[in-house]
Amino acid sequence: MSKKKLLIREVFEKIRKRSPKDTKSGWAEDLSDDLEKELRFTISAKTLSRYYDSFVAETKEETGIETLILNKLSQYLEYKDFEHFSKTFIKQNDEAKSTTVKISVDDGQESLSKKISDIFITVTNTLESNPTFNMPEFVKQNGMGIVGIILIAGVFFANRTQDDKKQKPFIPAFGQLLGAEPEPLKEKNCMYWDKSEYRLADCEDKNPRHDLKPLDSVQLKHFKRINRKDTLTVDNALGVTWYSKFYGNVEFFTMDGEDPENGRELRASTAYIIEKYAGNNIK
Repeated sequence: MSKKKLLIREVFEKIRKRSPKDTKSGWAEDLSDDLEKELRFTISAKTLSRYYDSFVAETKEETGIETLILNKLSQYLEYKDFEHFSKTFIKQNDEAKSTTVKISVDDGQESLSKKISDIFITVTNTLESNPTFNMPEFVKQNGMGIVGIILIAGVFFANRTQDDKKQKPFIPAFGQLLGAEPEPLKEKNCMYWDKSEYRLADCEDKNPRHDLKPLDSVQLKHFKRINRKDTLTVDNALGVTWYSKFYGNVEFFTMDGEDPENGRELRASTAYIIEKYAGNNIK
């Protein structure tokens, strides 16, 4: 079925459900009124009746429709234009078997400039066993695109095949969409110093710049170098900071331990050290 024919049929299906009338002429009149009220677009009921004869009743040959009219009728169905309708609309199949995939989004998370709490995408298995997608209104309005739908479907089907298998958790990769086996999620049990704090790392990390050490969750979370020494004063730093002095350079840290860059043991900051090497004395 052509997209043009599908559009006209969906438009008349919508007005048929709204209108108290039960004839082609009545639907065409109400549709003309709706277009005027909702879109401020004027088109005669006679023209709409002609479209009905051509594309719905099929009692006449298909007639040409201007692009402007196609766009307005698509907007009546809450699409941006006819191109948007053609790319995203998929006809419902009442006889098909379907599975609904629920994707939850945490409260407060922004997605496509719009807050949402749940998205439902129906994966439909038709009689020919070719899956199709019935997209929710949110996806239609924001033009998520076929790539996004493919990725969502790939994640769903890849995980579904693992239901009866007990294995390590995995992150679906794009290769899975092509039938590749999922890669296990590697646990990060090491960490390395990254200028001012520790960062998690895979213990098999081969990066020569990463001096790996066993994971210490306390250090990972709380051990930091204080980059803004000019903000330190005796009042806010005494008793809660430690320092390392190496060749005249003093660095302050948020907990006791050793300087990751030179291995020197840290000492508790004194009022003298803070006043001399921090605060207003920093240039």
